Amino acid sequence: MWYNGLLDLSVLQLVLVVLGMTHVTIISVTLYLHRHSAHNSLDLHPVLSHFFRFWLWLTTSIITKEWTAIHRKHHATCETEDDPHSPMIKGIRKVVFEGAELYAEAATPETLERFGQRTPQDWVERNVYTKHNNLGILLLAIINLALFGVNGIWIWAVQMMWIPVWAAGVVNGIGHYFGYRNFECADNARNIVPWAIFIGGEELHNNHHTYPNSSKLSRRWYEVDIGWGYIRMFQLFGLAKPKGYRPIAHSVPGKQALDVETVQAIANNRFDIMRQYRKRVMEPVLLQQRSLMEDEIKPRYRKLRKLLSREVSLIPETDRLHLDSVLEINPVLRQIYDKSHELQAIWRRRGVKPQEKLQALMDWCKDAEASGIRYLEDFATHLKSYSLRPA
Repeated sequence: MWYNGLLDLSVLQLVLVVLGMTHVTIISVTLYLHRHSAHNSLDLHPVLSHFFRFWLWLTTSIITKEWTAIHRKHHATCETEDDPHSPMIKGIRKVVFEGAELYAEAATPETLERFGQRTPQDWVERNVYTKHNNLGILLLAIINLALFGVNGIWIWAVQMMWIPVWAAGVVNGIGHYFGYRNFECADNARNIVPWAIFIGGEELHNNHHTYPNSSKLSRRWYEVDIGWGYIRMFQLFGLAKPKGYRPIAHSVPGKQALDVETVQAIANNRFDIMRQYRKRVMEPVLLQQRSLMEDEIKPRYRKLRKLLSREVSLIPETDRLHLDSVLEINPVLRQIYDKSHELQAIWRRRGVKPQEKLQALMDWCKDAEASGIRYLEDFATHLKSYSLRPA
């Protein structure tokens, strides 16, 4: 019938079409806007890059420079008053339900000037995609009505809400509020789920904030980044070139001599090193000490386990007091806690010569080996095995 449009599709076919089109939109955001434009972790062939630009103009009215600038500012000012969309500052409800409005508020001339560098400035960007950014979604409405008839109205509505809800609301809101953390980065970013398929890989938000310049967002064997799958597929056809997705550090079996390359390797792989410290030192020592804890502390064992490895700036004051009270009465836990921060201080030092950092690491390992704590001694031996991965 005429009111079903030119394609005259069934309900099931319409649903599949909508899911397919919104999936293309998600992939356009994660590959083109996020990994390619904002972080330069992915090179895209001009044909593929322009397709993504056109599709985003048609389905979202997003302007590349605005999205890129706001996202870069988010990383530069994360979890502060200047963060455009931090749920820790603005509240989870506001970010989830008003994510698009927060983007619009953040797109100031100052933000675009400071964070919007190296974005497209060609004729079509200036005269079509930026100048007439809302023309695309109007054209999409006409196309939907022609192809799908009256069903084109709800299809268009779904397309309009897809990115504001999933990208602006879920990733920026829930991705900084709920979920698990592989790495203790300096902000509250979290992985929503390990199977990052529905939002193109953006579900692995903690991994991304830890390694923002990596084009691959999965880090554990059980994590799935569907965006990475598309990158590999496009790479086969010469349409994409990923950058910075492999850590340059690796462990060399039998290596027992510290050198400058060891310092460089663990500094580059520092977040994973601290994750290993948590698994190899903190958790087994805490398990040993659990039987020695006072009865009122034992029920809070799980929370203490998290606090020992938590980024200090993210620990609430009440939890900080609880942690300090436990460390005060348990010298073993105090020792492994202090050693973790001493290790982090080695690569956080600025303006220090490589040889000085090497000496600091040697001193750290010497103290660890003399600590009398077996797990700490073993970890010092493990650190010595690190080197730079051959080119």
